[in-house]
Amino acid sequence: MNKSELIDAVSAKSGLTKADTDRAFKAFVEVITESMAKGDSVALVGFGTFLVRERQARAGRNPRTNEAIQIDAAKIPAFKAGKALKDAVQ
Repeated sequence: MNKSELIDAVSAKSGLTKADTDRAFKAFVEVITESMAKGDSVALVGFGTFLVRERQARAGRNPRTNEAIQIDAAKIPAFKAGKALKDAVQ
């Protein structure tokens, strides 16, 4: 399912117009992005948690030259599925 299909499905289920659903979806994504940019997590009980994980610096190899390189530490976005979502998928 892509974004437009998701907007259509949510619009049909909620009774909102597609334009209203699109604005709500954009706001939802924006709020989650802003929260994660600050380092906060967003927990939706039963669905899951959007969080920021810290990846430690580590040694790696360039696959072309096989030379050792240093990979910097990084913050990466992550999603941890909640129990209800896991149960629905199984």
